[in-house]
Amino acid sequence: MSRLLQIQDLTLGFPDKAPLLDTVSLHVDDGEAVALVGESGSGKSLTIRAAIGLLPERAGVSGTVSVRGLDTLTASRQRLMDLRRKDVSMIFQDPRAGINPVRTVGDFLGETLRFQGLSRAEAMERSITALEQVGLRRAKELTGQHPHQLSGGMLQRVMIAAALLNSPKLLLCDEPTTALDVTTQAGIVSLLRDQQQARGMGMLFITHDLNLAASLCERVYVLRNGRVVEQGATRDVFLAPQQDYTRQLVNATPAIELDQVPERVDVPGGQPLLAAAGLSKRYELARGEVLTALDDAGFTLPEGGSLGVVGESGSGKSTLARLVVALETATEGELTLGGNRRPQRRLAAAERKILAKDVQIVFQDPYLSLDPRIPVGKAVADVFRLHQHQGRSEALDSARELLGRVGIAEDRCDALPRALSGGQRQRVALAKALAARPRLLVLDEATSALDVSVQAQVLDLVEELRDQFGLTILFVTHDLAVVSRLCSEVLVMHQGRIVEQGPTVRILADPAEEYTRNLIGSRPRPLWDEEPAPA
Repeated sequence: MSRLLQIQDLTLGFPDKAPLLDTVSLHVDDGEAVALVGESGSGKSLTIRAAIGLLPERAGVSGTVSVRGLDTLTASRQRLMDLRRKDVSMIFQDPRAGINPVRTVGDFLGETLRFQGLSRAEAMERSITALEQVGLRRAKELTGQHPHQLSGGMLQRVMIAAALLNSPKLLLCDEPTTALDVTTQAGIVSLLRDQQQARGMGMLFITHDLNLAASLCERVYVLRNGRVVEQGATRDVFLAPQQDYTRQLVNATPAIELDQVPERVDVPGGQPLLAAAGLSKRYELARGEVLTALDDAGFTLPEGGSLGVVGESGSGKSTLARLVVALETATEGELTLGGNRRPQRRLAAAERKILAKDVQIVFQDPYLSLDPRIPVGKAVADVFRLHQHQGRSEALDSARELLGRVGIAEDRCDALPRALSGGQRQRVALAKALAARPRLLVLDEATSALDVSVQAQVLDLVEELRDQFGLTILFVTHDLAVVSRLCSEVLVMHQGRIVEQGPTVRILADPAEEYTRNLIGSRPRPLWDEEPAPA
C-alpha cells in the first residue's frame, strides 16, 4: 500500500490565541478507511480541509500536509485545483450547502464531467449511471429536478455520486450522515464502504458517532482541543480505550438498554393530556397533485407520560409534531389537548398565545430557534415577561436562574447565540421553552445533530426536568437508543401512517411489523461483529 495522505505535526492558529490544531499527525493509505472522531470544536473539519488546501484566512500554519506527495500547504492554486479535480473529493455535512439551488441535478453533475472534456450528451449519460450506482431510482428523471425536490437522503446520495465522478484516490467525508434517519444512514454507509472497497480508495471519515465509525473504519484517531489524544485500530480503541477522554466518549454513546426504559404512566379513568383521532394532513402540489404527509393518525398521551415518535425522513414525524404545536392545521381528524378540542383552522394570535403557555417545542437546530441579535438571557427573560407577566428586572433574574439550572453560567447570559456552542444553544432553547412552564414539551430531533457527550448531557437534563416539573414529553427522533432512554411508549411511522405503537420495551424487544424490525436492524454495527468466528 502507498501513503495517500500524510499529515505531520500540523499546527494552526491565530496570534495571541490558543492553537486550533496542535501538532496533529495522521495518515491514510490506499484502500484504507480511517475515522477522525471528537466533539464539536475539536478541530476535525479544520484537519480534513487542510488536506485540500482549504484553510482560514490569515491563520498561521506549520507542519506538513501532503496528498500523493503534493504539499497542499504550499502548492499553487492551479496545483490544488488539479488535485481536487483528479485525485481528491470531499463530501460535506450539509448537501444543500454544496449545490446551487437554481440548477438541476443533471447540470450540477455534468459540470464536473465537462471539465474532463466530455460532451453534454456524454456527461448526461455518465451522470445517470453515477446516480444509479449510488442506489437512486428514476435516475434520468432526477437529472431534471432541482435540489428542493429531493429529500435529504437523496440529495446526499447525489453529492456522493458527484464526489465519485472523477474516480478519486482519496475521499474525504465531513459528517455526511449527521441527522439522517437510521435506514438512510445505513444505506449511505453501505454505499460508501462498497465504493471504497471496489475502487480501492482511501477514505478519511469525520463523525461524532462512534457506532458509525466502528461500522465503517478500520483505524481511528481521537481528537480533542486540536490534539490527537488516542489512535489505533478501531476495535482496540473503542473496546479498550487508554485515555479518559476516549472512555468518556465511549460511555456517552447511546445504546438500546431495555432495562433503562422509564415506567409507563397510567391514569385510571382519567383523561389523557393529548389525544389524536383520525388525524390527517394533505398538501396540494402543482398540477393538482396531492401529497399525504399524515394519514389517519391516532394515539393518546397521559399527563406526565413520554411518547417517542420514530421513523424515516418523510414518514410524517415532524408533520405530527407541527400539528400538535399548531404550526400546521389538520386536514381531517381531531386533536384534543387537556380536554379541549383544537379547531380545524389557523389559530388567532390570542389563541396561539394561550396554547404556547401549555405547549412548547424545541427544534433540531438550536441556532434557528434563537434570534441572533438578542442575548440569550434576554431571549429567555422575554418568555417570562410574556407568559408569567413578570417585570423586566424580575424576568431577567428568573432567566438567569433557569439558565443556571440548565447548565448555562451567569456570565454567558449576555452572550449572543453565535458565541455559544451547539450544546449550549440547545440548552438555551430548552430553557426558553421551559420558561413558559408548559404542560407538554415537544422535542423535534432536538439531540440528533449534537456530539455524543453533549447529547448525553442534554438527555440527562431532559430526564431531570421531566421528573422535576412533571413534564409530558413528545419526542420525535430517528434514534431508537434515545427512545429507549426517555420514552415509555413509542409510535412507529412509515409513509405518513402509524404502523405500530405500544410500550417501548415490547416494540424494541419484539416488534410485530417488518418495518420496525428493519429500523432496529439498521443501527450501525461494528465491523468486528461481522468478522467470521475463528475456526
